[in-house]
Amino acid sequence: MEGRQPKRRKDKYNPYEIYEKDGKYYEDLEIGKNVYEAFNTFELQDVSHMNVVDRHLEQSEIWDSSLYERVFQKEEGVEDTVLNKLEAERLHSAIRQLSEIQRRRLMKYYFEDKNYEQIAQEEGCSFQMVAKSVKAAIRNLKKILR
Repeated sequence: MEGRQPKRRKDKYNPYEIYEKDGKYYEDLEIGKNVYEAFNTFELQDVSHMNVVDRHLEQSEIWDSSLYERVFQKEEGVEDTVLNKLEAERLHSAIRQLSEIQRRRLMKYYFEDKNYEQIAQEEGCSFQMVAKSVKAAIRNLKKILR
Protein backbone atom coordinates (compact mmCIF):
# COMPACT_ATOMS: atom_id res chain seq x y z
CA MET A 1 0.00 0.00 0.00
CA GLU A 2 1.28 3.44 -0.86
CA GLY A 3 0.87 6.73 0.97
CA ARG A 4 1.67 7.80 4.51
CA GLN A 5 2.29 4.77 6.66
CA PRO A 6 3.45 4.85 10.27
CA LYS A 7 6.53 2.97 11.31
CA ARG A 8 5.33 -0.11 13.11
CA ARG A 9 7.50 -0.79 16.10
CA LYS A 10 7.50 -4.24 17.63
CA ASP A 11 7.83 -3.93 21.36
CA LYS A 12 6.07 -4.99 24.53
CA TYR A 13 3.61 -2.07 24.24
CA ASN A 14 2.51 -2.84 20.68
CA PRO A 15 -1.12 -3.99 20.96
CA TYR A 16 -1.44 -4.89 17.28
CA GLU A 17 -0.74 -8.63 17.41
CA ILE A 18 -3.30 -10.30 15.21
CA TYR A 19 -2.53 -13.96 15.83
CA GLU A 20 0.10 -15.77 17.87
CA LYS A 21 1.06 -19.44 17.71
CA ASP A 22 2.98 -21.26 20.47
CA GLY A 23 3.92 -17.93 21.99
CA LYS A 24 6.69 -17.60 19.44
CA TYR A 25 5.65 -17.66 15.79
CA TYR A 26 3.36 -15.14 14.13
CA GLU A 27 0.95 -16.13 11.39
CA ASP A 28 -0.01 -13.87 8.50
CA LEU A 29 -3.64 -12.95 8.26
CA GLU A 30 -5.11 -11.65 5.05
CA ILE A 31 -7.35 -8.60 5.45
CA GLY A 32 -9.25 -6.43 3.03
CA LYS A 33 -8.06 -3.08 1.74
CA ASN A 34 -10.69 -1.15 3.71
CA VAL A 35 -9.62 -2.80 7.01
CA TYR A 36 -5.97 -2.08 6.21
CA GLU A 37 -6.72 1.59 5.44
CA ALA A 38 -8.79 1.95 8.62
CA PHE A 39 -5.96 0.40 10.61
CA ASN A 40 -3.42 2.72 8.96
CA THR A 41 -5.57 5.78 9.69
CA PHE A 42 -6.04 4.73 13.29
CA GLU A 43 -2.33 4.10 13.75
CA LEU A 44 -1.40 7.48 12.23
CA GLN A 45 -3.86 9.23 14.53
CA ASP A 46 -2.51 7.25 17.48
CA VAL A 47 1.10 8.24 16.72
CA SER A 48 -0.01 11.85 16.21
CA HIS A 49 -1.79 11.84 19.57
CA MET A 50 1.27 10.36 21.31
CA ASN A 51 3.39 13.16 19.81
CA VAL A 52 0.94 15.78 21.12
CA VAL A 53 1.07 14.21 24.59
CA ASP A 54 4.89 14.11 24.50
CA ARG A 55 5.08 17.77 23.49
CA HIS A 56 2.60 18.69 26.22
CA LEU A 57 4.63 16.86 28.87
CA GLU A 58 7.82 18.48 27.62
CA GLN A 59 6.25 21.96 27.78
CA SER A 60 4.68 21.41 31.19
CA GLU A 61 8.04 20.26 32.51
CA ILE A 62 9.65 23.44 31.27
CA TRP A 63 7.00 25.67 32.79
CA ASP A 64 6.46 23.93 36.12
CA SER A 65 9.38 22.16 37.72
CA SER A 66 12.23 23.54 35.61
CA LEU A 67 11.05 27.11 35.95
CA TYR A 68 10.80 26.75 39.72
CA GLU A 69 14.37 25.42 39.86
CA ARG A 70 15.64 28.20 37.62
CA VAL A 71 14.31 30.82 40.01
CA PHE A 72 16.68 29.63 42.70
CA GLN A 73 19.71 29.04 40.49
CA LYS A 74 22.38 31.60 41.11
CA GLU A 75 24.01 33.05 38.03
CA GLU A 76 27.77 32.88 37.86
CA GLY A 77 29.21 36.23 38.84
CA VAL A 78 32.02 38.10 37.15
CA GLU A 79 34.45 37.08 39.91
CA ASP A 80 33.66 33.40 39.42
CA THR A 81 34.08 33.68 35.65
CA VAL A 82 37.45 35.40 36.04
CA LEU A 83 38.63 32.89 38.67
CA ASN A 84 37.61 29.95 36.47
CA LYS A 85 39.46 31.45 33.52
CA LEU A 86 42.59 32.05 35.62
CA GLU A 87 42.48 28.47 36.94
CA ALA A 88 42.16 27.12 33.39
CA GLU A 89 45.13 29.22 32.24
CA ARG A 90 47.16 28.03 35.23
CA LEU A 91 46.29 24.40 34.44
CA HIS A 92 47.26 24.78 30.77
CA SER A 93 50.53 26.42 31.80
CA ALA A 94 51.26 23.49 34.13
CA ILE A 95 50.44 20.99 31.38
CA ARG A 96 52.95 22.72 29.09
CA GLN A 97 55.63 22.07 31.74
CA LEU A 98 55.16 18.30 31.54
CA SER A 99 57.40 16.11 29.43
CA GLU A 100 56.34 15.63 25.80
CA ILE A 101 55.18 12.03 26.37
CA GLN A 102 53.26 12.79 29.57
CA ARG A 103 51.60 15.84 28.00
CA ARG A 104 50.57 13.95 24.86
CA ARG A 105 49.15 10.98 26.76
CA LEU A 106 47.39 13.17 29.33
CA MET A 107 45.76 15.23 26.56
CA LYS A 108 44.60 12.10 24.75
CA TYR A 109 43.22 10.59 27.95
CA TYR A 110 41.38 13.62 29.34
CA PHE A 111 40.67 15.88 26.38
CA GLU A 112 40.16 13.34 23.58
CA ASP A 113 38.35 10.82 25.84
CA LYS A 114 40.56 7.91 24.82
CA ASN A 115 41.27 5.01 27.16
CA TYR A 116 44.70 3.61 28.00
CA GLU A 117 44.30 0.75 25.54
CA GLN A 118 43.54 3.06 22.61
CA ILE A 119 46.50 5.31 23.44
CA ALA A 120 48.80 2.28 23.76
CA GLN A 121 47.72 1.00 20.33
CA GLU A 122 48.27 4.42 18.74
CA GLU A 123 51.72 4.82 20.25
CA GLY A 124 52.83 1.21 19.95
CA CYS A 125 53.51 0.64 23.63
CA SER A 126 51.98 -1.30 26.51
CA PHE A 127 48.84 -0.46 28.43
CA GLN A 128 50.86 -0.30 31.67
CA MET A 129 53.30 2.27 30.26
CA VAL A 130 50.45 4.57 29.28
CA ALA A 131 48.78 4.18 32.70
CA LYS A 132 52.05 4.92 34.53
CA SER A 133 52.72 7.91 32.30
CA VAL A 134 49.27 9.45 32.87
CA LYS A 135 49.47 8.87 36.64
CA ALA A 136 52.95 10.43 36.73
CA ALA A 137 51.63 13.40 34.77
CA ILE A 138 48.86 13.90 37.34
CA ARG A 139 51.38 13.72 40.21
CA ASN A 140 53.59 16.27 38.43
CA LEU A 141 50.64 18.58 37.83
CA LYS A 142 49.74 18.45 41.53
CA LYS A 143 53.33 19.42 42.43
CA ILE A 144 53.38 22.27 39.91
CA LEU A 145 50.00 23.64 40.99
CA ARG A 146 50.76 23.67 44.74
